[in-house]
Amino acid sequence: MIKDAWLPVGFLLSEGLPVRRILDDDVDWQLYQTTDGGRALIVKEVLAGRWLQAGLLETGLLSPFVFAGEPLWMLTSRVDHRLTPVAAYQSPETYSEALAFADALRTTRCIDAHSSLHDALFVERYSRLLPTYSLSAPVADDQVLGAWLTGGVRVSTGAFRRLHSLVGWMKVSQLVEVLERAGLPAPPVLESGLADIALLAHTTEPLVAKVPFQLVGRPELERFLREHIIDIVENPARYQALGIAFPSATILHGPPGCGKTYAVERLVEYLGWPSFEISAASIASPYIHETSRKVAEVFEQAVENAPSVLVIDEMEAFLADRELGAGSSHHRVEEVAEFLRRIPEAGQHQVLVMAMTNRIEMVDPAILRRGRFDHVVRVEMASETEVLALLLELVSRLPHEAGLDLAPLARSLKGRPLSDVAFVVREGARLAARAGRDTLDLASLRKALNNAPAREGGESFSRKIGFT
Repeated sequence: MIKDAWLPVGFLLSEGLPVRRILDDDVDWQLYQTTDGGRALIVKEVLAGRWLQAGLLETGLLSPFVFAGEPLWMLTSRVDHRLTPVAAYQSPETYSEALAFADALRTTRCIDAHSSLHDALFVERYSRLLPTYSLSAPVADDQVLGAWLTGGVRVSTGAFRRLHSLVGWMKVSQLVEVLERAGLPAPPVLESGLADIALLAHTTEPLVAKVPFQLVGRPELERFLREHIIDIVENPARYQALGIAFPSATILHGPPGCGKTYAVERLVEYLGWPSFEISAASIASPYIHETSRKVAEVFEQAVENAPSVLVIDEMEAFLADRELGAGSSHHRVEEVAEFLRRIPEAGQHQVLVMAMTNRIEMVDPAILRRGRFDHVVRVEMASETEVLALLLELVSRLPHEAGLDLAPLARSLKGRPLSDVAFVVREGARLAARAGRDTLDLASLRKALNNAPAREGGESFSRKIGFT
């Protein structure tokens, strides 16, 4: 959701262009449309300074100005050049647009080899992806490019066959060229112009090397996902010999903020498969039969792009117990029946179903039976040890004072949502920058913790995950 605009409508920028409206924003930047249809990126001094220090932009490309007493920097773009967040996933419409993003990715990597670019701003005019250094989990370049090319589908460029099926408007040779221009591995192209992907037709192995799967701060949940999903995917022959063709559907349940969504997102990124989502916001409809039809469409799309992941979020919203009042109407019964039919079929077609809920007791018992969801996993709030591991990971990504003792913060954040942990580090970094410091210090983190009191209903949980 866009926050309050820093600049008023009609504000005259240094290039003589009035502001028309705000388009997007984050903590340290805002993106505006100008009256000529172009765009203007306004960034705070701390972010502009990081880009200039890293050499991602030359000083003359950013224009400084002061508004309401705060120093800001501006970068503009004409109508014919894209200036947009990478996470907007405005997929290219032409081959030349795909090449422009690939060139920006490679050029940026020649300057900055380490910053994650999933949160970057694509500045086509200068062929750059400018990282915003958010504290969200980093994403590999093959995932960033795959999501951009497909309009947001989480697929690795290493899964070439599946990637090409999602960008069918592009020739195979063109897609290979895009990958090569981005500096990512690509299959060789034959004299016929086709890529040599015959060996990939019956395998899910990526072309790019993967870092080990990891859920920082959640070792038990990480162990479960490795054993019951990742190992089966990575060693199919061994499991198929004993009749295990594909991982079983799984439910993660627990209180809000315990890390269910975080775990599923990391799993999807690691697998590199296309992902599809069913949620109350995406499929709910007041019309009879309409919700069931939408459910069927999502399952069919997942099957068409298999192997893939289908994520069911807040499943209690549309899979409520049919014996309860909320689930007793005819169309609700029909929706549950549609899921009962589709979930077993999904695994047979190499679609991994991952569901999440805060209210497992509200879900229809028929959905919870083995054969539909073989695993129902309870995820508790993070313990002190788990919070400390996450704090160490988040702080390690930022310039920080040596010898920071994060144990007291971990004790205070025990049992709090993981988003609170990320907020404290992000707020601490902001406070340190505001105080003119170059590194994150303990005093700033403590002040940030005081600025983030536990919200009502945020009980403390310290038990490990269990299985039912």
